[in-house]
Formats: sequence, C-alpha cells, structure tokens
Amino acid sequence: MVTLLTLVIFFSLTTDRFLSVVNLQNILSQTAPIAIAAAGATFVILCAEIDLSIGTLSVFIGVLAAWFWVGTWKDLGYWSIPVALLVGAAIGYFNGFCVAWIGIPSFMMTLAMLTIAQGLAIYTTLSQPIFDIPEVLKYIGGTGHTVGPIPLIAVVAIVVLILSEVILSYTRFGRYVYMTGGNREAAEMSGVNTRQVIAASLMISGLTAGIAGLVSIGRLGSANPSASSELLITTIAAVVLGGTSLFGGEGGIKNTVLGLLIFGVVSNGLNLLPDISIYFKQALQGIILVGALFLNVLALRLERVQTRTE
Repeated sequence: MVTLLTLVIFFSLTTDRFLSVVNLQNILSQTAPIAIAAAGATFVILCAEIDLSIGTLSVFIGVLAAWFWVGTWKDLGYWSIPVALLVGAAIGYFNGFCVAWIGIPSFMMTLAMLTIAQGLAIYTTLSQPIFDIPEVLKYIGGTGHTVGPIPLIAVVAIVVLILSEVILSYTRFGRYVYMTGGNREAAEMSGVNTRQVIAASLMISGLTAGIAGLVSIGRLGSANPSASSELLITTIAAVVLGGTSLFGGEGGIKNTVLGLLIFGVVSNGLNLLPDISIYFKQALQGIILVGALFLNVLALRLERVQTRTE
C-alpha cells in the first residue's frame, strides 16, 4: 500500500493529467483484461503452480470467438462467446490433468500449451485479423460505455475479482487451494484431493484467460492472432507485486488487486511523463516494478518477524 501511495503522489505532482477523471478511467480500462486474467492466475499461484499459457490462450479464445461469429460456425450467433469460453476452460483443465495426474511440471506443460495456443490462433484465421466481432463485445470494450464513472469493461473485471475473492475466502474449495499450496503433503493427509484442486485451479485460469481475451478484442475492435501476448508477463507481475507468494499458500485476490493498481499506475504514469524518452520507458517501468517487488518482499518479511515476536 505504501508503494501504491508513493507512486500516486509522485505522478500527481509530476503531471497535471494523472488525477483527471478521464485518465483514471483509462487506467481502469487498460488494467481490466489483466485483472481478469490475474484473478484466475491467483488460484494457480496459490497452489504453488504456474500457468505460462495465459497470454496466448487469451489471444486464441478471442480469435476463436470471432471466427465462430463469422466463419463456418456463424450459425452459433452469440453462442460463440460461451462456446469459446468452454474451450478455454477445457484447455485449462487439460493443463491441470497433465500436471496433477500425469505429473508433468506446470512450468513445462503450460509452456507447451503457450506454443500450441499460439499456433492454433494463427491456423484458425490463416494469420489474418478478424474485424467483424460480436457487437456485445464491442459494447463492453468500447469507450464511453460506463456504469456511473466506471468503464463497463472495468465492471466486468470487478465482478470477476469479487467472485474469485468469495470463492477463495468463503468456500471449502478456497480453503483447499490455500492448504494445497501451503503444504501439499499435510493437505493430502487431511483428506484433500490436491490433484483435483490443482486441475480445477488451472481450469479457472483457462476460463479467466478466455474472458480476458474476449474483452480485449472488444476493446481493440478486432481479433488479431498475432497480437502481443504481454498479458502473461503483466498478469504474473501484478499477482506477485501484490504479495502473493510464488511458493503458494500465501496471498489472495486482495493482494492481486493491490498489485494491479500498482502496475496500472506505473504503466499509465510513465506514459504521461513528457521528459522521458519513449524508448527508455519500458526499461524504466521494469526498474520501478523491481523496486516495488523489493519493497513488498521486505514488508512481508518484516510482517512475519513481527508476527513471530508477538
């Protein structure tokens, strides 16, 4: 929280536009797809696993929904959206099955799926962008569509984050996720089917990656199979920035929201600074994120020391 407040104060003092309503709406719109994907990634990381297929899977699901809309299966109409999401969830569960039951490390399994999803996106569209996408997605991602002052695309992200928080904090499955990541052997001795928990968590990650892909094509107005898959890096960075441990069992959606806000403020604030070369901004963003990670890790260690002394 200290890191976030420091960044907000800094960018507020260095640029007049940062705290404007329009710019704050831009931050919410830009961060929304990352927030949706990060909600699912939080489940996986809490299980002490990783999902590297988030970025390309989101691109593939977005492309698939658009292809269903205009291609051979165009008779599906708006059913193309839930069908595409089911494909995303199925791919996520396949990742989980291979990790939990076959024993493939999640790093390697999802790395392979990263390549597969990227190839499928290009194959489906013959590497051509699709500009005719479902109108409802254009409406959700379009500028000017708000609920009060909040962009509609951000409302979708907020709903996904709230549902994820409810599942993790108030359900038996949520407790099992923390137990699996905290101490897998102890969880199994307590009767928790950790394999099912891991598979379900990766399925959730596949589903949220798909939702992120759908709102992204709505925001951009087209489905491009060659779209950048930076979503992976930004999603993992946001989750870890908030303090969720890569070793599992510690953190949650509230931490992820904090990380998302830090990432959104940094990305947007740097774009508003006039005296920094555009060629150096990406490197500077990385430097700031490393500093934020350092401060978060230091704060967590101090909190643990204080807890032990009490």
